[in-house]
Amino acid sequence: MGMTMVEKILAKATNLAKVKANDVVEPKVDLAMSHENGALVINQFKEIYQDTGLEAKIWDPGKIAIIFDHRVPAESSKTATNQKKIREFVAKQGITKFHDIRGDEGGICHQILPENGYILPGTVVVGTDSHTTSHGALGAFSFGIGATEMAAVWALGKVLNVEVPGTIKVVVNGDLPERVEPKDIILHLIGRLTSEGANFKVIEFHGQTIRKMSTSGRLVLCNMTVEAGATSGIVPPDAETVRYLKQEAGVKHLPELFGPDSDALYDQVVEIDAAKLEPQIAFPHTVDNVKPVGAAKGIKVQQIVIGSCTNGRLDDLAIAASILKGKKVARGVRMLVFPASTRIYQQALKKGYLETFMAAGAVVMNSGCGPCLGVHQGALADGDKALATTNRNFKGRMGNPNAEVYLCSSATAAASAISGEITDPRTIVIARTKPAVKKPKAKIAKPKVAVKKPKAKTAKPKAAVKKPKAKTAKPKAAVKKPNAKIAKPKAAVKRPKVKTTKAKGKPVRKTAKKGRK
Repeated sequence: MGMTMVEKILAKATNLAKVKANDVVEPKVDLAMSHENGALVINQFKEIYQDTGLEAKIWDPGKIAIIFDHRVPAESSKTATNQKKIREFVAKQGITKFHDIRGDEGGICHQILPENGYILPGTVVVGTDSHTTSHGALGAFSFGIGATEMAAVWALGKVLNVEVPGTIKVVVNGDLPERVEPKDIILHLIGRLTSEGANFKVIEFHGQTIRKMSTSGRLVLCNMTVEAGATSGIVPPDAETVRYLKQEAGVKHLPELFGPDSDALYDQVVEIDAAKLEPQIAFPHTVDNVKPVGAAKGIKVQQIVIGSCTNGRLDDLAIAASILKGKKVARGVRMLVFPASTRIYQQALKKGYLETFMAAGAVVMNSGCGPCLGVHQGALADGDKALATTNRNFKGRMGNPNAEVYLCSSATAAASAISGEITDPRTIVIARTKPAVKKPKAKIAKPKVAVKKPKAKTAKPKAAVKKPKAKTAKPKAAVKKPNAKIAKPKAAVKRPKVKTTKAKGKPVRKTAKKGRK
């Protein structure tokens, strides 16, 4: 039998001809990512070298990425001190893929990695965050690990004791209906599989819908595979992968692309007809408690959140802005918008999306994780209900166990902000902006020479005036016509009227599923 996508990646990373599910391997790592929890990794890393007499040195500084995103700017002195500790470590170790709290290169780690070209197809990526699964969208085997495991990676450059996961093949065909998004596909899938239906497995995406989907949409799918218990999600690389990496991420040299074998063995095959999907809602307090949007009709919400590593990209902001344009966020509703990176923030600013949000009454926040994990920005009050494009709705997720969080797409979030209750986005009429009409350039018939009889120039008293041969200016004398034909002012030249139109991690090893972030 052939190999799945992840089996082929792991075989390559271990220099083995073939691997299969349940084998235990130790693959070389191509990229290791941490965020603010890098402070804990540093502690574990230094312990490895304690009493050895050896210098604590990272195996390859060029393969480490650290991004501040969970608590930006720092919300406490403890966070600020940990961030300072990481900055000092980064400088000492020579880590260049470091994204501090900045307006030119900051953002959420799972957006920063792909948009900067740090992720390449066929590679092994690990991160101290369970949503590291996102980067399978670019054809990498990307998964979350703990701080102790990451410390070993920093020291050795490989992940220890990885059990090769089995794979679930998900085939999605058909065209998505209007205002049904990739978020609705993955919520539907999680609802079918349940939160433990893909435990310690990889979800491999195929089908016509996936091939036509943008990289942004694929990131949504892979990001949330962990909510079904999966170790990772992955989309075999194709023309869209190449387009994104070259045109958007600025990658100049790509590795040789490969996909799964046609006779690969899968644990399960799931088929989805995208054309039959409708907007989905994940009800509290589990992500697999998924129902069609109609089941949530009339549920009033106090907070709307658009953003996060799941749905904070430019296309998410574009559809939300198109729904909100010319409308207002309902009174009593707080709407927070978090662009996933400062690059996206700047693009949205240029396109006028942020202006649309603010005119509607939304608050545009800095790029970061915001209230998603419940420790920074946008915490909920007792009894509040929030509707969010984030990826988790566990009890207490937005900072209050006495509140409720519902999950949805960016279109559903924007539509619900207008009504103040969970609303099917297909019921909202989008204001169509009339195309700007260019004012035609007025074609005015110019006279051959515009004539006004010049006032006779009177010679100044002390100046010697040399009389020109052809033109002699005498006081109060009629001006002699020059050789050029001058239209006599017999009739005033009429200017035609111009008609103008006013333009209107989880860890790979089978361990208890606790404390995921």
